[in-house]
Amino acid sequence: MTIRVLLADDQTLLRSAFRVLVDSEPDMEVVGEAADGAQAVALARSERADVVLMDIRMPGTDGLAATRTISADPELSHVRIVMLTTFEVDEYVVQSLRAGASGFLGKGAEPDELLNAIRVAAAGDALLSPAATKGLIATFLAQGGTEDDGRRARDHSQRLSVLTVREREVLVLVAGGHSNDEIAERLEVSPLTVKTHVNRAMAKLGARDRAQLVVTAYESGLVRPRAE
Repeated sequence: MTIRVLLADDQTLLRSAFRVLVDSEPDMEVVGEAADGAQAVALARSERADVVLMDIRMPGTDGLAATRTISADPELSHVRIVMLTTFEVDEYVVQSLRAGASGFLGKGAEPDELLNAIRVAAAGDALLSPAATKGLIATFLAQGGTEDDGRRARDHSQRLSVLTVREREVLVLVAGGHSNDEIAERLEVSPLTVKTHVNRAMAKLGARDRAQLVVTAYESGLVRPRAE
């Protein structure tokens, strides 16, 4: 299947460069370009996009607001969002993950990294790499501190009660960035069994994809960031 990609960035030159790159691949195509978040939401609906490359900071409706709108729309539940950012990690990135983004990528990423990000997101996997950046995000997600953060952590912790012991085990490993094959090897089960557990956990927790499982695991306190 061809991955339908939507480009959302207020810089025309950058969108043009991304279009040339994406359209050069046999398994993906650009189906639309948006200069702000409102256009991105409209095009995601009309063009049936699979993956949106979304700039976080845009004039008018920004990428964060657009991500929230797309993630909240049941008709767009298949849409995966990769946030594009000038800065590696900041509060906007963390908020975008909470809002429903599958991950993020720096605008200075290599072409192969961008193309891989599209494929990873389209497959429903969490795009939280490189490992060092994942650690920084984990710290942001788990740091808490405000009343809202504390309430969010309690809500996530209560939601985890619906999971079986095995589903919790799998969730911990997903949050650690492990693939289904790696989890299967650790738990001595088949990759298909792991996939079933992941899908059940997503369904029970109302998670759009693996990235949302990672967010829940950290915010609930089930997983703690490693000390570097």
